[in-house]
Amino acid sequence: MGSRAGAVSGEREADGGAGGVATRWVWTAAWPVTAVFVLSNAATPLYVRWQREIGFSKGTLTVIFACYIVGLIGSLLVSGVVSDRVGRKPVLLPALGLALAACAIFASASSASSTSSASSVAALIVARLFSGIAVGAVVSAGMAAVTDVAGPARRRLAALLASCAMVFGAGLGPLLAGVLGEGVFALEAVLLVAAVLVVVRMPVPVRGSSVAPARSVASPRSVAPARSVAPARSASAGGAWVRIPGVPRGSGGELLMGIAVFAPGITATSFVLSLGPSLLSGLLDTTSPVVAGAMAFVMFLTATGAQFAVQRLDRRTILLAGAVSTTIGMGALIAAVRASSVPLLVAAALLAGAGQGMGQLGGLSLLNSSVPPSRLAEANAALNVGGYVPAGVLPVTVGYLSDAVGLTAGATVFGAVLMALALVGGLVVLIGLPSVQRKEA
Repeated sequence: MGSRAGAVSGEREADGGAGGVATRWVWTAAWPVTAVFVLSNAATPLYVRWQREIGFSKGTLTVIFACYIVGLIGSLLVSGVVSDRVGRKPVLLPALGLALAACAIFASASSASSTSSASSVAALIVARLFSGIAVGAVVSAGMAAVTDVAGPARRRLAALLASCAMVFGAGLGPLLAGVLGEGVFALEAVLLVAAVLVVVRMPVPVRGSSVAPARSVASPRSVAPARSVAPARSASAGGAWVRIPGVPRGSGGELLMGIAVFAPGITATSFVLSLGPSLLSGLLDTTSPVVAGAMAFVMFLTATGAQFAVQRLDRRTILLAGAVSTTIGMGALIAAVRASSVPLLVAAALLAGAGQGMGQLGGLSLLNSSVPPSRLAEANAALNVGGYVPAGVLPVTVGYLSDAVGLTAGATVFGAVLMALALVGGLVVLIGLPSVQRKEA
């Protein structure tokens, strides 16, 4: 009888504490996020070689990368709302299926290059599109599932694990690809199958049950929970299924602060992923995928380490540190391309990773503390739309600009623009702090 009661408690995530789900399940619930993000950047070290073998321009390279952003944003317009209405698993399982399909297409791209460059580019575009759709699902439904499993008492832990799962997977993918080449996609398929098994067994609550309101009422940082839960649930239940994701009334300040720092940070790392290998190969006179993969891995490992280092700080300090890190990183990027310095380029990548990591952790923590579970996936989607739009637009623009005026000039313009955006983000955090403090007091 006692074990049965424990199982029911785990299924319902009653309180996230002594009677809730075991902490190991909170860690395990983050695995699907890691697995999909391994795929998201696994092709990064291979682009330089594919570019040489297939023969496409830097502009085409950034278009291939941008197709990932298109798929991701399109997914975010749907997956958050659907997840909040029908549940996490019905969104995550099809997304993992698309990720497995992307693995197969990536693996076939190399063989297609020997017959037709056009078909190879098309295969890469489709694979990136599928990858983006899968990522859009996990950053909304997957990250919300981690919070669901954790329960109200462990929301800060949930934000930390979900955020670190994302950046660790994003860095592990390039490293594995640098070592294994196209063989990385066979390994990734195994990781994704394991993620499917985790999702099937994950103890998340059923949407529409009476459990969700109880969890919202128990939230330690909520204000007047009995009044706020019902509107949030009705807002999730009504309206269009496809829409620009948003947050409940009163949580806009938290969303704005998160986007203000997260967006410049993820745009900086997106630039390093899309054109960083070209910069590095030019500076080192090498096309080795191991070198490019190692730089990407260290960048996201820094993002992971930075989040664990600052997890106990208040959210304002975390966000401000993220803005400062991105600003300095873009200064290092400009100096690196002007001086043709590999150490400065690596420093820029590390600072960009730290900036994204802290911006992401601060943003997710703010949303976890202010948004009820019935709107959390949509809120996560809103944060990521705000981050990935500039992350898609700016690197593509710089890619074509670099084809016209040279990579050095293009990277300099990019660094200057992003420095300005990061500074503005820091100011938004400072200005927006009083209202958020009053709400959390």
